[in-house]
Amino acid sequence: MNLTENALKVLKARYLLKDERGKVIETPEGMFRRVARTIAAAETQYGGNAAEWEEKFYELMTSLKFLPNSPTLMNAGKEIGQLAACFVLPVDDSMHSIFDTLKNAALILQSGGGTGFSFSRLRPKSDVVHSTGGIASGPVSFMKIYNTATDVIKQGGARRGANMGILRIDHPDILDFIRIKRTEGELTNFNISVSVTDAFMDALKNEGEYELINPRSETVVGKIKAHDVFKEIVESAWETGDPGLIFIDRINRDNPTPNIGSIESTNPCGEQPLLPYEACILGSLNLEKYVTPPSPPLTKGGIKGGWNSEIDYKSLAEDIKTAVRFLDNSIDVNKYPLPAIEAMHKGNRKIGLGVMGWADMLILMGLPYNHKKAFELGEMIMKFMRDESKNASVELARERGVFPNFKGSVYDAPDMPCVRNATTTTIAPTGTLSMVADCSSGIEPLFALAYKKLVLDTELFEINRYFFDIARERGFYSEALKEQVINRGSLHGIKEIPNDVRRLFKTAHEIPFEDHIEMQACFQKFTDNAVSKTINMPHKARREDVERAFLLAYDKGCKGITVFRYGTQKRGTLVRVADTD
Repeated sequence: MNLTENALKVLKARYLLKDERGKVIETPEGMFRRVARTIAAAETQYGGNAAEWEEKFYELMTSLKFLPNSPTLMNAGKEIGQLAACFVLPVDDSMHSIFDTLKNAALILQSGGGTGFSFSRLRPKSDVVHSTGGIASGPVSFMKIYNTATDVIKQGGARRGANMGILRIDHPDILDFIRIKRTEGELTNFNISVSVTDAFMDALKNEGEYELINPRSETVVGKIKAHDVFKEIVESAWETGDPGLIFIDRINRDNPTPNIGSIESTNPCGEQPLLPYEACILGSLNLEKYVTPPSPPLTKGGIKGGWNSEIDYKSLAEDIKTAVRFLDNSIDVNKYPLPAIEAMHKGNRKIGLGVMGWADMLILMGLPYNHKKAFELGEMIMKFMRDESKNASVELARERGVFPNFKGSVYDAPDMPCVRNATTTTIAPTGTLSMVADCSSGIEPLFALAYKKLVLDTELFEINRYFFDIARERGFYSEALKEQVINRGSLHGIKEIPNDVRRLFKTAHEIPFEDHIEMQACFQKFTDNAVSKTINMPHKARREDVERAFLLAYDKGCKGITVFRYGTQKRGTLVRVADTD
């Protein structure tokens, strides 16, 4: 197994077993063997051959074709044994519920999971509290308490606490929620998103008002102009990177188990909408590994604007099948932090198989990220992933039975497949996992050709190997050029770079936000859950750009959107070399 120096640093910092003194006592091969053996043990429940599947899982991971979510790598085979990445917990309108949920969230964060909450059920500030005769402090005040608690919790000793806080657009305290992060230092352990309804979007498009509803009494307490609220959302997102938007009605139209309840929240990165007490185990296939031949188009004749290589769909289909089995097994061997979570997860058996290495696949195929054929390929790849993962889930259902909550679900119909898993596909960000696999993250474009990334307390330097391979092959490499590219992070303004190479290696801030959203929409079209995608904008982006991006994401069928203008007060984990001290 060939691991980069950065991959080894990440593994030592986060995943490999340590003794009581913090000394690493496990090799990467040992980690993958530990994970494979733990996950394969589920086979015995269904009369399968655990040893056979252990080898298949081990081979898939050590080839770096597939990696499960971080908690699986950290916790499989250990006493803690918590393997899921994503959780959503309910926050009901009582002190008992608020602080019970906080306790449960602490257990999840400590185990390596991320938590999402909707605070929309909490009564607004200044509302009456009949039991005490006092006045309610509102949802934002309790979010601050959750944030403080998260400050003192490190996820499993290897990940910092991550939360998603959501408030419905029709909550009376929505403006306070939208503005909260404009105060530096507030809610630093939260991503926040506004839960936007179709009714609000209609009011916005028609330049009308919409109703604010007190969740305690379920009565209308006022009306407000949709444009005024939207303007505040845009201002905060432009200034701080928060809030994002989730289109909650669209999410619930795709809810596979509406008979059980409505979805109110997502995980911290927004790619996994979940019911209260629901969890999800994720994994990602590295698309870079399925391009043949596995090398960039280096010919001196130049990079063609088309299909230079082929995709090994046969191998991809086989690995999808194995990965789905891996994730389904993980549900059975998982040690859940709460009985209610175990019941919901085993009841719906949601899994989320996604991809990483997308930008690398495009480079290997000679396709610029925002080329028309790149969008077409994105749809093709994700449709293939959806279809093959569903087929794999159908096969598992024949072996093991459908998910327990199947009756009454959207699948409980004559023309629907009998599946093992209520969902099978999710596009996660894979930020750290992609460093282990030495590939680009999720479906993001290249952030930069050289950049620094902060992983816990470790600063890692990344440089794009494909660009410099091409530069050497094409004869325009020099040490001076290397230094220039490292300092700039992009090829912009470097005259000696051929135009075809310049187009192929466009970085995130050089790609128009419209094309970022187009790529997200292409993958969302064939994804059960949602797509984690950051709409990166340069520092010079205008408020009008943020506004247009939000509207375009809704029109394109996305389930949510996060905009990040480089250099806002919310510091990202990726930084160009030129912007570091």
